[in-house]
Amino acid sequence: MLSAVVEELKNTLVATIQGTDDVLTALRTAVKNQVVGVLKNASDVVEAAVVSVQSTGTSVVVAAREATTAAVKAVGETGGDVLKTGAEAVSGAVKGAGDVGADVGQVAVSAVEGVVSTLTELGKDVTEGTREALVSAVKAADELGAEAGSSVRNALLSAASLPKDLVNSVLGK
Repeated sequence: MLSAVVEELKNTLVATIQGTDDVLTALRTAVKNQVVGVLKNASDVVEAAVVSVQSTGTSVVVAAREATTAAVKAVGETGGDVLKTGAEAVSGAVKGAGDVGADVGQVAVSAVEGVVSTLTELGKDVTEGTREALVSAVKAADELGAEAGSSVRNALLSAASLPKDLVNSVLGK
């Protein structure tokens, strides 16, 4: 069940992306505007973004990465805390995947990859940002249930794109 804030954001995002030729570009722009313009929690915005693409035929996994990236970039452009925003965005992506019954493991990996690439691009502390994003992914998945938590842990452990030592450290392996 979506919170009132996430439901309102979802409706705004659906109205923005419906009927556009390029759903992902519209989604990135809408996420950026929501995070910066209204100072909404990145978790809520990204969760709403993931939920809002369900009816467009756009991959939830791809949308999660794009929304996470857009949120982190938007906060980075305003001088805000990109590490915190990255963790919040990953949490929102995982929750959104759970809301629509998508593969939470794939979404978690995609969202964390988005944080890593964006922090690299912005010249921020990638190691700490990745750690916070990983912790956030696991925490959000555990809140969804044991099966989601297990799925996210397994996906993170098997993701070739993520630093194994850091993933193992966060997951206690």
